[in-house]
Amino acid sequence: MSPEVYAAAAAILLAAYFIRGISGFGSGLIAVPLLALWLPLQFVVPLMLLLDFSASLLLGGVNFRQVDWREIRVLLPFSLIGVITGTALLLHLPLKPTLIVLALFVGAFGVRSLLNLHGDRLISRWWAMPAAFTGGAVGALFGTGGPPYVIYLTHRIHDKGRLRASFSGLFFIEGLLRITSFAVVGLFADSRLLWAYLLSLPIMAGGLMLGSRVHVGLSRVQLMQLIGVLLVLSSISLLVKASV
Repeated sequence: MSPEVYAAAAAILLAAYFIRGISGFGSGLIAVPLLALWLPLQFVVPLMLLLDFSASLLLGGVNFRQVDWREIRVLLPFSLIGVITGTALLLHLPLKPTLIVLALFVGAFGVRSLLNLHGDRLISRWWAMPAAFTGGAVGALFGTGGPPYVIYLTHRIHDKGRLRASFSGLFFIEGLLRITSFAVVGLFADSRLLWAYLLSLPIMAGGLMLGSRVHVGLSRVQLMQLIGVLLVLSSISLLVKASV
């Protein structure tokens, strides 16, 4: 890659983890579609998985005490099934049609959050099954599995601090599941992946630090609107990727 591409990749990662520091999720939604414009998904997705898992470790000392583990326990079995399914699809599925479907889904949820149309109605725990399966599958396939989990958890947890902590706790455990699945099928075999990961760690840590400072001053409505903007931009970038 040219120096310009390296600089762009560093800026994308910094922005992605700045958002992650604010909202507790979203790094994959920002980084994967944009990095995939230059790099193959089978390189980008494992890289972001390792970085996201490291980010969860950095945030865990602050956030895990506030995690709503009752909600997380309901999600995990279906997440595991989704992760296994998504890993198989990453190796074999034609990507363009799937990118378009994902872009429409992410964009719809982004507009919904941006316009604050989500409401505060408590939804049934039965919705954990499709949310967790879809989140696990899309997370393994594209590294952007946050929206289904966000839809579910924002309708189950209304405290901003517990919500953000629960995102981090869930993505930490789901990250372990995906790392295991990816290792089994050999997606970490490329030595260049390790070097890219090590070089990206300081950028990831800097973005998280900046975002965590901004997070303190946000209300829940502002947080959801920020998430909405993030998802709409991600949807556009996914459509760009599908069209090239």
